This record gives sequence, structure tokens and C-alpha cells, in this order.
Amino acid sequence: MRTTPEALSTGYRERGYWSDVRIHDLYARNAAGDPARLAVIDPPNRADLDGAAPRRLDYRALSALVDSTMCALADAGLRRDDVLVTQLPNITGYVAVYLAAARLGIVVSPVPMQFRRGELEPICRLTGARALLTVARFKATEPARAALDVPGVPAVLVLGDDAPPPARALQLPGANDAGAHRRALELEQAAAVSADDILTICWTSGTEGMPKGVPRSHNHWIAISHAHAEGARLRPGDTLLNPFPLVNMAAIGGCFMSWLHMAGTLLLHHPFELPVYLQQIATERPDYAIAPPAVLMLLLQNEALLKDVDLRGLRCVGSGSAPLAPAMIRGYKERYDIEIVNMFGSNEGVSLMSGPLEAPDAEHRARYFARFGRSELEWPQRIARMIETRLVDPASGAEIVSPGEPGELQIRGPTVFDGYLGAPALTAAAFTADRWYRTGDLFEIAPEEPRFYRFLGRLRTQINRGGFKISPDEIDAVLAEHPDIAEAGAVGYPDTVLGERVCAVVVPRPGRQVTLELLRSHFGARGITPIKWPERLRIVRELPRNPVGKIVRSEIAAIAAADES
Repeated sequence: MRTTPEALSTGYRERGYWSDVRIHDLYARNAAGDPARLAVIDPPNRADLDGAAPRRLDYRALSALVDSTMCALADAGLRRDDVLVTQLPNITGYVAVYLAAARLGIVVSPVPMQFRRGELEPICRLTGARALLTVARFKATEPARAALDVPGVPAVLVLGDDAPPPARALQLPGANDAGAHRRALELEQAAAVSADDILTICWTSGTEGMPKGVPRSHNHWIAISHAHAEGARLRPGDTLLNPFPLVNMAAIGGCFMSWLHMAGTLLLHHPFELPVYLQQIATERPDYAIAPPAVLMLLLQNEALLKDVDLRGLRCVGSGSAPLAPAMIRGYKERYDIEIVNMFGSNEGVSLMSGPLEAPDAEHRARYFARFGRSELEWPQRIARMIETRLVDPASGAEIVSPGEPGELQIRGPTVFDGYLGAPALTAAAFTADRWYRTGDLFEIAPEEPRFYRFLGRLRTQINRGGFKISPDEIDAVLAEHPDIAEAGAVGYPDTVLGERVCAVVVPRPGRQVTLELLRSHFGARGITPIKWPERLRIVRELPRNPVGKIVRSEIAAIAAADES
């Protein structure tokens, strides 16, 4: 399974954006350079996740595990171009599976642990998966047994010994088995993997329907990974704390690929548990971490949570998937000398970063992204020269060149996928005739700083209040600045006169009360036009989120539209 001929004909290799280097070549370089260096560390609570003891593997031990995993996958009947659906937590064995599959030419299709029959059945059918690899136990659930009950799921393999029949345990040779190493080399040579081969089929978040499959090659991943490594200003040997599941752009294109570039240590965490996360920061002293905006704001507002955590080693934290508050960015820099980097990405290949290099000012960094991919603008990052970006009026199709006019972000370049798996109609709708990818994201050229884009929201989630289009993400950003709010999401609710009005669905901070009057006063104090002020308030204990942590607007809309009880 290879990158499409259309992508190969664009000259990416000639311009040095793609090459013959494969992901496992990056790993082999690191392992050869310092075999005794600590490579990957399990979550300290792994025993609570799948019953196994946590492991700390240096590059020599991880390489042996990769060899063993290659032999086990081959013994399970998997061959080059076979699709392996993986439903695994962030554990050392998962890292080995990715590296083993890369060498064998097996296509990994990772899915979140939360996926069940409704998602697994169509994913296995669409990919033609040869097998599904999971664990026997994950916290209080039994993923392997659940997978056996899903119609159309192929052979179920289990990482571990206690596989429920007819599932099969993935039998690994001994860690120091010289025969496994020789055989792994033979298997790799026979597979003859190319950097243009598809490595993964990831899945969109599914907030607008059934997830769509996004195939990406070794070259796709390597091209896009420079944005994260440079944006976070990572250094060789850094320890990276990754709490996001290894199923999408944030974890794979972010921490996993940056780990390969930096020859550092990958610190695993999953699912997100704040006490464990803080424990890892305190004991492992990572240089870089990822965290959702709501968690960063919670920690900043509750200093007691950090009183026993030494943050001095942490230089930078990447965040995104929701608007960031400028006060939060300033707070971490002033109190702890930690830089917050604003990340905006997608499985399809969008990767915008706003860090201290691009936007030293906290106000700019929270709301703006550098206009990479514009020939008239110069930026030091290589991603800025690799891609092209433009804003297009959704109604007229004309390119927008003036500040302050909303338009859809379109992108093309070596980071962008070729098309959705088995979905030609969706692919045709996602690309223009000249192969620009339509992101579905609304931006504007920032009126105050035309070197930047300002994110406005999703095309299909705008609130239409009497013909005035309102971005819910813009409202979210203002709500996030309120000191009594832990997290919040804005949506439209039906109105017979205006079509829609603005509702704020809010999770208050413990012991705090939030009223509609307080919110409207807050918006007024921020100088926001009254058209955008919330006109309805719903208080909830938590916001509905999908498996990768994004707010599910459709579920929030149902809460907003429901009659008050």
C-alpha cells in the first residue's frame, strides 16, 4: 500500500521534503548511537491498566522487544500490506508494535480504547483488517472479549498471556533471543519497505459522523513532524511526556515523532489521570509535556495541586484542541518559566504552531497562528517553506487577501494526506481541483497582525444569529477567562425569531456559582459585542468529549436545546 501516484508526481523528493528515510531508520540511528540510553517508560500505574508491571526500557532492550514483536506478528500470519487494527493503551509494547510494523510493512490502524462495536465493525470492514490487536483487560473493561463479539472483526490478538479463547496471545520470543534478532533482519529485508509505503490509517475524531480513515506514509509523518519539534523548540535527548493516546496527530506526529527526531526518552501516560500525570512530572522531570487547555488552567488556578511538584525541569508544554487563554500563557511563564505552545493540527495534515519563536506575546500566541506557507512572508521554520496555505471565501471561492475577512483555510504540500480510505466521494469533496485540501476551518488574516491567521471556528459549527455568523470557539475563549469557570462550550440553540441564539454550557470551578448575569457582565467588560453574549446558560458536571478529548458540539447542542427541568 503506497502513496498515490498524484502525490509522488508533485516534486516533493526533488525539493528535499520527502526522501528514502523511513521511520524505523530514525529509530535505528538512535539505538545505535546510545544503546544504554533510556528509551521508553511505562505509566507508573500500568498494573491498574492492564495488570502488567511497568517497564523502563533502554534502547537496547526496546530494540530486542521490537525484534520479538516482528517475529510474533509474522507468526500470527501478518505480512506486508496487511492492516492491523490496534486498540491498545500507551504502553511500551505499543511503541514496539509501531516500530515492528514499520519494518514489516504492516499498516497500523490505531483506534481509541473507548471504541466499541459501532466503530470497530465498520473500521475492520473498510480496512479489510487481517487482525485486531488489543489487551485482555483495560481498567474495568475486557477489550479482547468485547472485540470477539463484534461481527466482522478478524482474528483477535492479545498483547499479553491471558487471551480469552478464541483470541490468541501474541507470543514473543525471549528478550535476548539472538535467533529473534536474525529472523527480524531477514523479515525486514524481505518486506523491502519504502518511505512511500502507508504506515498508518488513523481516524478523524468523528464529531460530525462516522470516523473517516486517513492513510499516511512514512514520508507524510516525517514531513509534518518537523512542525512540532521546531515549534516546541525541542533539544536532543529531551524527555517527552505524552498523555494523549497513540492514535492521532497530537501523539504520533507530536511526541512519538519528536522522540525519534531527538533521540530522547518517551514517557507514556494513559488514560489521563491528573495525580499520575503530576507524579510523572515530579519523578521523571520531563523537558516537554502535552496537556489539554482545561487541565493547564485548572493547575494554574489551584496552586495547591502543584505545591509538591518540582516544575523546574519542564521547559515547555504543548496544548491545543480548544482556545487558550492569554492569562494562562502568561501565568506559566511568569510563575514557572514554562512556555506554552499553541498547537493546531489534524490527521489530514494540517499543522500550525504558535510558540515563543513565532509569537512572543501571550495575546498573540493564544489567538494567532503564523501564516506559514505564504511566499510573501518569511519564517525560520522549515514547515513554513514546505507547505502552501490560503484562505478562501466559502461562498464565492475567491481567495481572501485582506485582513478581517473570514475564509476557509486550505493547504497543500508534503504533509497533506492523499485522500480518505475507500471514500472517493468524500475525497473529491475534501480537495479542490488543484489539490488544495479544504480543512473546514474558518480563519481570518488578523487585522492587528497581518503576519498571522486568527482561528474563528469550524465552518459547520457556526452560530447563525439572525444572519450574523458567530464562532463558538471565539465564545469558548472568552468563557475560559472567567475565574469561576473550569471549562465551557458555546453552541447555538433554536430561536423562532433569529434562527439561533448563543448558549453557554458551563462546568463551574468547585465551590463557585456561575449565573447568566455574571457571564454577560464578563463579556461586556471584555468589550465583546452584545450580539455574541450568551443568552442561555446550562450548568453541567462535565462536558461531553470524544475519545481524543475534543468537545462534542452535537451533544452540547442537545443540552442547550433541552427544556429546563
